[in-house]
Formats: sequence, C-alpha cells, structure tokens
Amino acid sequence: MKKRIVLLPGDGIGKEVMESAKEVLTAIAEEYNHTFSFETHEIGGAAIDLYGTPLPDPTVEACKQADAVLLGAVGGPKWDQNLSHLRPERGLLGIRKALDLYANLRPIKGFKNLLHASPLKEEVVAGSDLLIVRELTGGIYFGTPSERRENGQVVVDTLSYTRYEIERIVDKAFQAARSRRGRLASVDKANVLESSKVWREVVEEKKAQYPDVEVEHVLVDAAAMKLITNPSHFDVIVTENMFGDILSDEASVLTGSLGMLPSASLNESGVGLYEPVHGSAPDIAGKGIANPTAMILSAALMLRYSFELEEEAKLIENAVQSALDSGYHTADLQVPNGRLVGTKVMTRLIVDYIKTQNASKCIASCYY
Repeated sequence: MKKRIVLLPGDGIGKEVMESAKEVLTAIAEEYNHTFSFETHEIGGAAIDLYGTPLPDPTVEACKQADAVLLGAVGGPKWDQNLSHLRPERGLLGIRKALDLYANLRPIKGFKNLLHASPLKEEVVAGSDLLIVRELTGGIYFGTPSERRENGQVVVDTLSYTRYEIERIVDKAFQAARSRRGRLASVDKANVLESSKVWREVVEEKKAQYPDVEVEHVLVDAAAMKLITNPSHFDVIVTENMFGDILSDEASVLTGSLGMLPSASLNESGVGLYEPVHGSAPDIAGKGIANPTAMILSAALMLRYSFELEEEAKLIENAVQSALDSGYHTADLQVPNGRLVGTKVMTRLIVDYIKTQNASKCIASCYY
C-alpha cells in the first residue's frame, strides 16, 4: 500500500511527538511492505513566525492532496497577545474547515496500570472503553455570526443544523457502534431545543438501517452525570458539536492522563486529521520528556480509519500496552515502582515490540 501522509508538527512538544509517530509508522511500513511518504508543513504558532499566518496556503494545499494528516499540537504563551486572526488555534479550525472534517472520533479507554491516576475510584472507571462521535462543523459554533445588540445588553448566538449534517454524523456513529459492541447512545436536549428534536427524529429514522445496534436517547445533563458515575455503561456516544466538545473533555480525564488519548477527525471521503488530545506543553518542549503515546495512538487511528489497516493499527495499540504493562512510563504518568523513561526510549520500546511481534508471527507462520 502506498500512502501520502502530511505531518503538521505545530508547536511545543508537537515536533518531538511527531517524530515518534513517524518512527513508529516507518517501522509498520517496513514490517508490512507498505510505502508511506511523509511531507512536513507548518501550522499554528510556528506558521505565524515563518509566514505571518497560522495556516499558510501551501499547508492547506498539501493537506488537500494527502491521504491523511497527522497534527502534533498548536499554541503557546508566545502568541497569547496576538490578534484573534493570528491565534495559533485558528490554524486548527481553518484546516478542519478546509478539509470538511465533520466527524470527530475520540476513544476513551483506561489502561489497567494507570487507573490509579483517575479522579474516579478504580472500580468505577475499570472496564471503561467508549468512543465519542462529535459533529464538528455545525451547531452553535458555526451558526449565524454572533452579535451584540442594544449597546451590548443583549447577545445572540445561533444554533443551526441541516438534516443532512445530522444524518451523516449519525450514520458514522452507527457504523462505529456496529464495529464495536453494538450500543449507541444519542445525546441531545430534546426536551428543550428544536434542533435536538430533529436530531432525535433522525436517529429514530436511521436505526431501522442498523437493526444490530441497540439505541438509547440520553439527555445531555444525564449523560454528563453517567459519565462520572458509570462510564462503562457507554459504548459509542454520538452528539452535536457543543455537547460533544464538553462531554469529550469531561471523558478525557477519566483515565487519568491526557497524554494517552488520541483523536480522529474525518471527512466523507475518508481523509482524516489525527491528533493527540493534549496541548503543546511549551514548558517541557525540547527536554525529551514528553509522552509520545497519544500521538502514536493517533497514528494507529489513521491506519484504522483512513487506510483500513486494522491489523497494523492493533499492533501499535498492543505495543503501547506492552510498554505500559512492563512498567515503563514518561514523567506525566505516575506509575508506582515503574521505570521512568523519556520520549525517545518510550518510542523505541514501542518500535521494538512491533518488530519483535511481527518477526515472531512470521516465524510461527513459516514453522507451521
């Protein structure tokens, strides 16, 4: 398989963790006879410094021609005083819009030997393995431009969705549930909002096409509570943009570390942008201590969703799990009696597992 991958390291630790993802993907390509070509472009604060804009035209054009995009992180205090249109985060919003990335997928899964770091009791978070599917290009964030009226005494934000926008994200969620444990929770506020009433109507219409998926409707406030009291109840959650923004951030702390969480943003053609949930962490940039696993796991999502390479994606995930099970951890993870390592060593452990496991499989296959 030949694929063109655009790398957007961005700011802070983005450059370091991107190198880790590239190293892991290179190992996968070698072991499975794939050809991955990598092309690096600027975004965020780094792009502002070089080009005077957080999203240069060459970056956009390269991403449009790519089979998938990996993004590290954007932002930092260096650019905090910039005008709004020069904020590094504008680069991220811009590339999402340019690629029409309408579906954000955020898997939340607890690693057994890290559950002690969760703010919840271990027995509550144990067994949690859920996927939040968030609509990414509609809703109140993209409605009619907000305005202030009556000398600033009245403010107006508009929440707008077309039926088509709801249908495509609901379809994506049903498909995800079908490939997992077959349960879908649709989160809305249908007791108040007209948009949520239409959302619920669409889910009811669509479920006839997916008879193998069990569906429940959950009001957003109840969903927020259940994520804390019984997170293992959920398999796949689908919801609109603002609710998804809030719930996915809430869920991200369940496992105890942002440094372990990947995400995917997809368009209708299957091209996706994959990025870790964590920020640019400028305070530790360049020190070699950043946790690369969220970036590496984001690369695994790329293999799964954009390239349909499930075996390769699973191997990366197993490699991360193996490193943690062996007690290795970076500074952000507090593992009792663990072995503290830096970015490069953690990456090397994951690469070594990939090569060793694949070699073992080959030997066993040849022997039998």
